[in-house]
Amino acid sequence: MSEWLTKTLELNTGAPVPIVGLGVFASRDPVEQAKSTPWILTALQAGYRHIDTAWIYGTEKPVGDAIKASGIPREELFVTTKLPWNHTKRVQWSIDQSLKNAGLDYFDLYLMHWPHSVVFDENEPRPRNPDGQLKLDDSVDFTNTWAEMEKVLESGKVKAIGLSNFSIKTMERLLATAKIMPAMLQVEMHPYLAQNELLAYCKEKGITVTAYAPTGYSTVRDDPTVAEIARKYDATPTQVILSWHVARGVVVVPKSANLDRQKENYRLFALSEEDTKIIDGLDRNQRVCNKPDEFGNVWGWSMERLGWD
Repeated sequence: MSEWLTKTLELNTGAPVPIVGLGVFASRDPVEQAKSTPWILTALQAGYRHIDTAWIYGTEKPVGDAIKASGIPREELFVTTKLPWNHTKRVQWSIDQSLKNAGLDYFDLYLMHWPHSVVFDENEPRPRNPDGQLKLDDSVDFTNTWAEMEKVLESGKVKAIGLSNFSIKTMERLLATAKIMPAMLQVEMHPYLAQNELLAYCKEKGITVTAYAPTGYSTVRDDPTVAEIARKYDATPTQVILSWHVARGVVVVPKSANLDRQKENYRLFALSEEDTKIIDGLDRNQRVCNKPDEFGNVWGWSMERLGWD
């Protein structure tokens, strides 16, 4: 097992969070989602203790099944899930559904997945308008959703609460009414989207940051500068990029269903200050995961409204 699987950062709650975790987005196909248990189990057996799932991923049950099969004591694990955008009017009901799905008594971290709300449809988590855009529910404000998240925290069903896909702009509005400071912000982050201002803002507020899509997919992994640094360290581009993240004090949750790549993702190392700065220089504010669509929106909200412009 790598030392990086035992390294932790401290949340503003005082709880430790492993700096390297496993993301368990599978696909939008329920059949594929249901097949996730074996590869989640291999990751647990390989030493992973931080698992990042979400209701909308459809993998809460496979995560719970893998935890049960692993025999690892619950208190040794850090499990994150997320409130979906179509449950913002039923937060208390939703956390109970997530706990039931996973067969757990609590989650270590509960994130509001998006700042915007989508109309609740029992059979479709991504209902669409005739033009193909998501059916948004603008009667819900994320500040009210956060107030419900705070109640979930008080109930003991989760140990910490946080945000996902928020910006400085949206967090400023949320913090104006919040009683509890978010413990975590999870956003897309990689060398092409370094989000330096956002990271500095979160550090100032005591909010830990987690990077999703942390390697930037092949778009960033194939960058010649990254490849050159990888050769210098006799490492892979993935290992270089993930090492860059942890050097910045950022939690990473790369997803892999392959045991060899799961092991690759935790065999990290200390980059030199010079090489860290070289990678810093690759930033171009380029999103490779949640990108604007033909309408200029990301899941129904404009870049301006999201605070991503």
